[in-house]
Amino acid sequence: MRPVWKRLKRWLHFGHRWLGIAAGLFCVVWLASGLVMLACGFPTLTEAERRAALAPLALDAVRLGPEEALARAGADAFPAGLTLSMRGAEPVYRIVGWDGRLQALSAASGAPVAPLGPADALALARRHPAARAATDRGAVTRDQWTVTARYDPVRPFRVVALGDPAGTELYLSVATGEVALDTTRAERTWNWLGSVPHWIYLTPLRARAALWRDVVLWASGIALAAAASGYALGLLRLRRGRLTPYRAWTAWHHLAGVTGGAVVVTFLLSGWLSVNPNRWFGPRSPDAAARARYAGQAAPRFPVGREGLAAGPETVELRFSWIGGAPLVVAVDRSGARPCCGTGPTPAAILAAAAGLVPGADLVATERLAAPDAYWYDRHGAPRLPVLRLAFGDPAATWFHLDPLTGEVLDRSDRSTRAQRWLFDGLHTLDVGPLGRRPGARIALVGAASALGLVVAVSGVVLGWRRLRRRFA
Repeated sequence: MRPVWKRLKRWLHFGHRWLGIAAGLFCVVWLASGLVMLACGFPTLTEAERRAALAPLALDAVRLGPEEALARAGADAFPAGLTLSMRGAEPVYRIVGWDGRLQALSAASGAPVAPLGPADALALARRHPAARAATDRGAVTRDQWTVTARYDPVRPFRVVALGDPAGTELYLSVATGEVALDTTRAERTWNWLGSVPHWIYLTPLRARAALWRDVVLWASGIALAAAASGYALGLLRLRRGRLTPYRAWTAWHHLAGVTGGAVVVTFLLSGWLSVNPNRWFGPRSPDAAARARYAGQAAPRFPVGREGLAAGPETVELRFSWIGGAPLVVAVDRSGARPCCGTGPTPAAILAAAAGLVPGADLVATERLAAPDAYWYDRHGAPRLPVLRLAFGDPAATWFHLDPLTGEVLDRSDRSTRAQRWLFDGLHTLDVGPLGRRPGARIALVGAASALGLVVAVSGVVLGWRRLRRRFA
């Protein structure tokens, strides 16, 4: 066995050397950019920011009820989303089809709204609470901050700078006039050092989702193999009395690798898993069929007419939906959403409708959460509370979280996605146990672990460069 063991170690050393040369710079970039991401996340439009940008709903200008709006739009089924809100001084119905297609109709005339032009975009932006001296930045179909597929239904955009001290820029959908995204100067600057290199978010690459996914999987997979082989070698090379047989950069690489190798392997493994290799992890939202069954109404009907709608002075949006075959109108203001224009869904009605989310499976447990727990949380803020957690007895052990006030389905998880919660959030961001309840301590620990990993990666790059220089000199 001795010759076999020597051969294995030789191959382990060979593999670590050349895999490390191939992936060393990636590791340096990932660890350094991860430190930046602790302080500044990728730009996104939060629900609170979206609500803040909406004007109070002028219900007295509405002439069409929701069912008439659907008829004018030519809908042959009740859509995935139907809302009433303002576009400037005009109330507008926005209709989201099950295929993601958007339509916007004037609630005063029933006519399709005109595409958003530069003057209209400026007029809308000037109503934003942060607006100071709005200027049009032109039309954009896809750029660095709107590269992902989630923005496909609302492309293209008009970009307007608000002229505020934060350097805020709004992305307004040309089709509907909605604010799809806001970014600030700090977000745009720091993300070039944070999320963009960390996620390899180069616009031409990220626009091709399948190719981007393959690149990330292969790059992180090679880096993971390099880190794992290096960690194993580092442990094998420890010496009694004198910890390392190496000197200078090699000693730094060896000792830092032994100390922080598990951290580097953990970060790379969880990062690799975050891209969902082989589609091991299930979706986090119900599919269209499940949502349609939950609604319990397929026809483009809504029995609440214009005269049945009500809005308070702070209402900025009305949402129309069905739950278990019963119509529901939800009023949204700056603080949140609540049922209006009649009674809201009862707990019994929500549970009855929820039976359609997983056909053929029994509802085995119901829990009302008044505080976050290991599976209902938000690393970037407070999650919506209270929520209902419904557990089904299907083979995947599916859960759903629902808003008990409005009946809205907030998310879906199964056994695989709950495992991913620990394999990614647990390993990558250390959101486990007491650390999950102490974000300051968790961020400090992630930062310290990343700094230790940087010593490993930078010293490895130096050694790799020296090896290449000697080999090809």
